[in-house]
Amino acid sequence: MTIDVPKHADELRRTARAMVADGKGILAIDESLGSCEKRFKSIGVKSTEETRRQYRQLLLTTPGIEEYVSGPILFDETIRQKTDDGKPFVKVIQDKGQIPGIKVDMGAHPLAGSPSEKVTEGLDGLRERIEEYRSMGARFAKWRAVITIGDGIPTRQCYEANAHSMARYAALCQEGGLVPIVEPEVLIDGDHDIDTCEAVTKEIHHELFAQLYRHHVWLPGTILKTSMVISGKECPQRAGVEEVAERTVQTLLGTVPAALAGVVFLSGGQSPEESTAHLNAMNRKYRGKLPWPLTFSYARAIQEPALKHWKGDPNNVKQAQKLVYQRAKFNGLAALGQYNKEMEQQAA
Repeated sequence: MTIDVPKHADELRRTARAMVADGKGILAIDESLGSCEKRFKSIGVKSTEETRRQYRQLLLTTPGIEEYVSGPILFDETIRQKTDDGKPFVKVIQDKGQIPGIKVDMGAHPLAGSPSEKVTEGLDGLRERIEEYRSMGARFAKWRAVITIGDGIPTRQCYEANAHSMARYAALCQEGGLVPIVEPEVLIDGDHDIDTCEAVTKEIHHELFAQLYRHHVWLPGTILKTSMVISGKECPQRAGVEEVAERTVQTLLGTVPAALAGVVFLSGGQSPEESTAHLNAMNRKYRGKLPWPLTFSYARAIQEPALKHWKGDPNNVKQAQKLVYQRAKFNGLAALGQYNKEMEQQAA
């Protein structure tokens, strides 16, 4: 079977390449209302449409962030919002030379027949939503699948259901002129070792790319957002930075086609420093030797220090933005293999 080149091929390729340009990554600010509520509760701020707007305004208007962030992934609420002075957030992004992105899935729900696992929903009406988001300025989209490691899971049913949904989503995105980010996240929760994580990551990647092929998804206009091959949080013997970097790269080389535009990592519960160190270790050893660039698509790993400093107080915005810029810079350097731990101490 040959994959048909989509009608938007040139634009898709250009956009995908710009998303993973040298020393740049993606800022994920597409948290659902429930996730926002948890994050805001941790700093004593009530999550309302206005407080979320204020916080996302802080992130999007950070001076100089475009040096290290090619674009943000927005939530449906956020793509419709404006700054204090009435400027649409999408225009703020475009004026910085960045690319607006949008989360289009409707969240992970219990998988029928295996309710301890999740399947992501949101295919109903997706073609029309893609058309609307593109008209609003979005040029890429994201769909996240959740793979949990536990007793007897993940099951074959979970791998297949999630890979099939991601492939259908990706095909619809390319038809509508958006670069799809496919995100199979193997959760870090649990006491599993790195071997188990590696086996599960390989399995979901194999199933995902088989489904992308079956659904005629064009890989030069597609980005993979994946979790690193890492020990579970409660694992008594957690693998170190170099082993995580090595296992992750070798897993990618064994499962990801060379035609893909790029690989971006989620931080997935790692600390900001840990996720930066892992990305840096991969690029320090392998940058320029792989068929695709490796960079970041972090949420908490960039936002966390700024969120804790902000606390909903307008007087804290400027300092919080400095913290956003700092973490974006460290990750931009890690995408080039040029970060080192001393930078953290100097910044502190």
